[in-house]
Amino acid sequence: MANDDRAMEEAVRRGKSFLMQGSSTTGLSVYEHVAQVLTRILEEYTPDAADIFETLSSDVKREKLAWPLQSLRDEPPCPVGLEQAKVHCRLFSKQEEDVESAEDLPPLPETTELPLPNLLEIANYFEQAGVMLDKNEALRIMMALKELTQHHPVEHCRFWGKIFGTNSNYLVAEVEMTDWDEERELGTSDIYAEAMMEMTKKDGIAEENGKEEADEEDKNDELPKSKYKAPLPIPKEPYQTGANKYLYFVCSEPGQPWKLLPLVRPSDIVSARLIKKLFTGQLNAPVQSFPPFSGSEMYLLRAQIARISAATQVSPLGFYQFEEEEEDEEDEEEEQNEIVENPDFEEPKVGEMVDSLSTWVHHTRYILPQGRCSWWNPLNQDDMSEEEEEKEDEDEEDLSNHPQPQVALPLLTPLTEDAELNGHSPWTLQATSSLLPQFALAVVKSNLWPGAYTFSNGRMKKSCC
Repeated sequence: MANDDRAMEEAVRRGKSFLMQGSSTTGLSVYEHVAQVLTRILEEYTPDAADIFETLSSDVKREKLAWPLQSLRDEPPCPVGLEQAKVHCRLFSKQEEDVESAEDLPPLPETTELPLPNLLEIANYFEQAGVMLDKNEALRIMMALKELTQHHPVEHCRFWGKIFGTNSNYLVAEVEMTDWDEERELGTSDIYAEAMMEMTKKDGIAEENGKEEADEEDKNDELPKSKYKAPLPIPKEPYQTGANKYLYFVCSEPGQPWKLLPLVRPSDIVSARLIKKLFTGQLNAPVQSFPPFSGSEMYLLRAQIARISAATQVSPLGFYQFEEEEEDEEDEEEEQNEIVENPDFEEPKVGEMVDSLSTWVHHTRYILPQGRCSWWNPLNQDDMSEEEEEKEDEDEEDLSNHPQPQVALPLLTPLTEDAELNGHSPWTLQATSSLLPQFALAVVKSNLWPGAYTFSNGRMKKSCC
């Protein structure tokens, strides 16, 4: 009997020791857990404890493993995708003002031509050309362009392209508006006003520094004064002419408000040719470069858009023709600056368009080294004072003082006339498919401005940057 009692005690001791072993994950032992469950039953006198024993066990375990409040993590910040989705939702929801205005207007006929092209169809063609524009993004951009046409008197609107930046990107829309006034439109823009204030501030600082230097020179011995006079600033071209033929709106994401860029200035184009700068995606960001650029990123962006448009907008030979009008011989040059689509255009084969650069022509005017599409004479009599006019009469025979007019290649010049790029052609021609040439597209890619593409299937042509 004594041996049996000892064996029983040893078995109980071993069993209790086994039940008191803690879990490898939570550290909780069976013995301690069962003791806590039984203690709770005895304290609360829980009826039908045998039926809900598993529930009581779960409640005790949950209370045991509950984290203290001070160890809870902070709520994670709102993801970036959610903020973008909220902005995009506004494009697909009709505002109350739009609904009320739509009810007052008569229904549009089905034959009404919209100023907005079908961007989804164009994106499909560019996808065949290797330019990937996500269909969802193309739809959002198209809805954003539709919103732009609803808030402005737009005659024509197209998606010019997308420019990448270090912080955010630029979506660029090219529009043609009626009854547009620069002072009225840009004068009320906060971005434009802030940029002008910044430039005025810089000019004021420069003037103060100049006055201080002049005062110091007066104190010292008088030195010979320079008779050099700075050249007159080159005026910018008016709207609907030259590099300012179209207006450009930009935004970072579809759904954000569109911001109108100012008309391009010749000095900005000249300076942009001398520097290389990455865009930040902020229009008011200063441009720190050498040579210095006078203006914020807004002006640099507009200058680069003008340069890219003038260099990369091409079309098949014969797609455009010069506008035929009966005018005097003096206006002959102006006639060559206006082109229209050729109604008798014969659709060329894709194979012919990818064989030679001579089948493609420029349909946008070149930008002269002066920064304008049309030459501006700095010795124009309208902008000269009386003393300068007298001096001009005296030096009339000296032709060396007269600036030589800058002449660009005429419109509809073949791509074969373009200058080579480090011994290579500035253009690359290719077909989208060699297995199915009947359904292939002819693609022209610019090697001077990577990212600029133009496609044509013989019936239509589109370009994108």
